[in-house]
Amino acid sequence: MKKVFSDAASALDGLVHDGMTLMAGGFGLCGIPENLIDALVATKVEDLTVISNNCGVDGFGLGKMLDARQIKKMVSSYVGENKLFAQLYLGGELEIEFNPQGTLAERIRAGGAGIPAFFTKTGVGTIVADGKEVREFDGQNYVMERGLTADLAIVKAWKGDTDGNLVYRMTARNFNPMMATAGKVTVAEVEELVKPGELDPDCIHTPGIYVKRIIQGTNYEKRIEQRTIRQKDAA
Repeated sequence: MKKVFSDAASALDGLVHDGMTLMAGGFGLCGIPENLIDALVATKVEDLTVISNNCGVDGFGLGKMLDARQIKKMVSSYVGENKLFAQLYLGGELEIEFNPQGTLAERIRAGGAGIPAFFTKTGVGTIVADGKEVREFDGQNYVMERGLTADLAIVKAWKGDTDGNLVYRMTARNFNPMMATAGKVTVAEVEELVKPGELDPDCIHTPGIYVKRIIQGTNYEKRIEQRTIRQKDAA
């Protein structure tokens, strides 16, 4: 089966439709699939439910999809870097399902593993547990959380081979690996695309069986969300 596509637009061809659920990997602006996000903006697809740790920043990453009003609902754990996000939410134009960060990661991992639900202590006694089943185990209360899956998962890796095996680097390993398992279809972009056998099998994070399509990305900006520097000491 052909997995390698020439660009992001062709890799998404036939996979995108209005009202779909999308998972987008990355942590902050680290390890986000920049090329695939740009290609999704170009499709003008709308009414999306997007599962992602955050929603980029104003005008970059998933923030571009907010600008284009393509997102109906976000399932996230942190959204504090995006002013437009706050405006849309407070104006009733965007739905939000907040999750504790570890719970979000486990919901995605569970979905990819075929686990429909699990119990966790995180959120018990708070609004996180509102409307959810709470059950006692060994004298402690736990709240039930549902596993998450998506119609399409887009992920970004450091290296990949033409069979779809992926290797992530450092912080980019957050959320990308579990999302790759939880999409009905997973499309990956990589900084370096190599031939099968060139990756150390012991270092592969996502086996190629999970990846249906792959591209070599280009022109990565790799922005920093908040650049903080120490003021120069006075002479």
